[in-house]
Amino acid sequence: MNQLQKTYKETLVPKLMKDLGIVNAMAVPKLVKIVINCGIGAEAQKDKKIIDKVTEQLAVITGQRPHITRAKRAISTFKLRAGDPVGLRVTLRGTRMYDFLLRLTVVALPRVRDFRGIPNKGFDGRGNYTLGLAEQSLFPELEYSMIDKARGFEATFVTNAGSDINGRALLTELGMPFAKEK
Repeated sequence: MNQLQKTYKETLVPKLMKDLGIVNAMAVPKLVKIVINCGIGAEAQKDKKIIDKVTEQLAVITGQRPHITRAKRAISTFKLRAGDPVGLRVTLRGTRMYDFLLRLTVVALPRVRDFRGIPNKGFDGRGNYTLGLAEQSLFPELEYSMIDKARGFEATFVTNAGSDINGRALLTELGMPFAKEK
């Protein structure tokens, strides 16, 4: 069990129960999964090795091999056929999810230049939060020789909070550094 996972069960659940006014411990919001998406788009059509490079990079960052997402229908404007690879996706649950969250909040985000917190605009109304990262080189476990081009990806933190207020309270307690509201 991860240290963050242990902290959530032992200290954060009672604190969230008190802060949010929840009586039942099972009704406390929790992090269900983290979904990481990386689009590769037209680059994959020109060079098939790009998929392998990005797959290797995401596997090092997340500790899990990504799934290739494919185009559902053909779009002639983009020279895209149905079934062509357009991105990669990783779904993290359990210990790997908490490991990734800990590395993101403690190691990767503090490496951003002039970091003032993550924006509050990423909530979807149900307590889920999506964070876009501009490049994968924020993670130190990724060797510089593996990076051929700076590619961004997005991480979606799926919670069972039900509202943005409860979702933000949960993610704040888990260590997400939200920007101060003006």
